[in-house]
Amino acid sequence: MNTKETINVQGTEVVLLSHKEKDYISLTDMARYKDSMETSLVISHWMSTRYTIDFMGIWEWINNPGFKPTEFGRFKNESGSNGFVMTPKRWVETTNAIGIFSKPGRYGGGTFAHKDIAFEFASWLSAEFKFYLIREFQRLKEDEQQRLSLEWNLQRTLSKINYRIHTDAIKERLIPTVVTKKQSSVVYASEADLLNVALFGKTAAQWRVENPEGKGNIRDVATLEQLVVLSNMESINALLIRQGLSQGERLVQLNSVAITQMKSLLASQRLPKQLNNCLT
Repeated sequence: MNTKETINVQGTEVVLLSHKEKDYISLTDMARYKDSMETSLVISHWMSTRYTIDFMGIWEWINNPGFKPTEFGRFKNESGSNGFVMTPKRWVETTNAIGIFSKPGRYGGGTFAHKDIAFEFASWLSAEFKFYLIREFQRLKEDEQQRLSLEWNLQRTLSKINYRIHTDAIKERLIPTVVTKKQSSVVYASEADLLNVALFGKTAAQWRVENPEGKGNIRDVATLEQLVVLSNMESINALLIRQGLSQGERLVQLNSVAITQMKSLLASQRLPKQLNNCLT
């Protein structure tokens, strides 16, 4: 599902979509700045210029492995001549382009383009419009980053609180009454890696070997969603410890919990593709 945001550019409401994990901007909304009644015609006029054909072709060549360069070459040769007309539909269907697409619907529909292409369209409309579009776009992204950072810190704090509950359960059930500090640390490390293996598929030591230049540890580079699941797993593991289950039995159950919860988050929030690796 596409996530949608709206920004206001010089009195014009412009919709932004997160499409296939990339930022796309409504050209239809932007075209209203020039002509509110003939947005499709405005977009077509812009796409029919030789400069636009060149730019979109280069963008597709770099970003789209399925792009058809032969068809692009034909359009490039024809562009600028009398009678040459380009539309989003013709461009996409002929070249297999991904940088621009049309979304049906009276409300929320229209033609959308990747932000790189949309900014070029804004330049063609007005230098002033492009300036305010980029400024509002950047402001939105900064707000999103700040919100994600706050959420990540909150979940990190929650994870630390649950870790205390987790270690208390280990003290009660797994550590003998009289042990050295070194012996108890070995048990803690083992339980921490039990969760690491259940969620990440590897121990902290294995992660360090694979990432010699990495900063921090495997949990420091975890995503917000992984931290949520990790927090839940710590509480569940504490309960399983009190029930007297062995590490092997708990690993199977915790791994099942991790898979189920990550799949649910993936389905509801469109997690990045790399998270899918830990589910298979």
